[in-house]
Amino acid sequence: MDAIVFENVRKEYGRVVAIERVNLKISQGSFVGLIGHNGAGKTTCLKMLMGLLRPTEGAVRIYGKDTAEDPLEARRLLGAVPEEPALYEYLSAVEFLEFVAEVRGGGDVAKSLALTGLGSDADRLIREYSQGMRRKTALAAAMMGDPKVLVLDESINGLDPPSAARVKTALRTYVANGGTVLLSTHVVETIEAVADRVVMLAQGAVVADEQVADLPVGGLEHLFLERLAETMKG
Repeated sequence: MDAIVFENVRKEYGRVVAIERVNLKISQGSFVGLIGHNGAGKTTCLKMLMGLLRPTEGAVRIYGKDTAEDPLEARRLLGAVPEEPALYEYLSAVEFLEFVAEVRGGGDVAKSLALTGLGSDADRLIREYSQGMRRKTALAAAMMGDPKVLVLDESINGLDPPSAARVKTALRTYVANGGTVLLSTHVVETIEAVADRVVMLAQGAVVADEQVADLPVGGLEHLFLERLAETMKG
C-alpha cells in the first residue's frame, strides 16, 4: 500500500518554479531519506505533504487522502516536525505532550517523555530549552498517538549523540511496526545509517531514487555530487 504519493506535482511561486513534475510513491513501512542542495525543493515538498502549501498542479496524498482537498483527514494520519518547530513556550514538555495527547485523542505521554530523555527538565518551561531540547520535544509530540506517517525536516540534526541514537532506534522500531518515515537532511551519514531508500532532488526535480543497501560505502555523497553536477550542466 502506498503511504505517500506525489502525482505530477508542480509548485510555482510567481515566476519561480520550485517543484517541477515530481512523481513519487512511498510504500507503507518504508524509511526514506530526502536529500538535495539548498533550494532543491525539499522543504516545499514536505510543506505540501503537511498541508501547509497547495500544489500549483498535481496532487499529494497520504493513504489516498489529498492533503490540499482533504487536509483534516490527511493530517490525522500524520506526525510532522518542521525545520523550525513552533512549541507552546509557556508550557513544560510534560504539559505540552499531555496537550498533544488530548488533541490527538490519545497517546502514551510517559513513552514520549522517555524518547526525549529530558528527565527532570521535562517540568521546566519550554521557553528555557536549548534548540536540541526543543527538537526532542517536537519529535516526541510528532510520534504521539502512533501516526501512520512521520515527516521530519532536518529534525535529527543538532541532537547530542546519545539523543540521536535514541531517536534513530525509536524511528527504526516505528518503521518495523508498519510506520512510514520521510526524513529530509543534509547529513548523508544519517541517511546511510537509518534509511532504506534515498530520494534526491535537484532544482525541483527527482534526479535519483535508490535503495541505500545498493550503494557502496560512502557512495551516497559521491552519487549526490555526481547528479548535482549533471543537473547544473543541463
